[in-house]
Amino acid sequence: MEEIYLQNKTFDQNDSLRQGEYENCIFNNCNFADDDLSEFNFTDCTFTGCNFSLVELSNTAFRNIKFKDCKMLGLRFDICNKFGLSFSFEGCQLNHSSFYATKIKKTVFRNSQLQEADFAEADLTGALFDNCNLTQAIFNHTTLEKADFRTSYNYSIDPEINRIKKAKFSISGVSGLLDKYDIDIEK
Repeated sequence: MEEIYLQNKTFDQNDSLRQGEYENCIFNNCNFADDDLSEFNFTDCTFTGCNFSLVELSNTAFRNIKFKDCKMLGLRFDICNKFGLSFSFEGCQLNHSSFYATKIKKTVFRNSQLQEADFAEADLTGALFDNCNLTQAIFNHTTLEKADFRTSYNYSIDPEINRIKKAKFSISGVSGLLDKYDIDIEK
């Protein structure tokens, strides 16, 4: 089957995709749940209101992608094409997704659910976590230098095993840096 190249096209909920390259495309309310998007290439695309739950992403390229209000449960971003991997998330549900060992500096996570997301060994230098729920998210040997957690909540980050130099936290979130000590902090 021949790969396709599409540019500047808008896809809506009933459109199906063929393997290929999509550049500067817009995807509205598309349901990709359980689909196999392996080897697809997306560049400068916007996905709004799409369902990506449990999509297969082996060697999928996401370059300068915007996800808005998308359901993205259980995704494995760690198996995406690493070259040029960059995206931002706003209002997305990313629970149980894996960013294991990805290099995604300056990634923006805004108003998103990241419960039990795996950021182990990822490079999140300069990332912004704006009003995100990070309940049981995994930060293990993660580079979080200059990352901003000031408005996020429910995180537990061990400063002894993660690189957090110049990261930003609010005073109310400091307890998330002390969880392992099992101490009571009163407000």
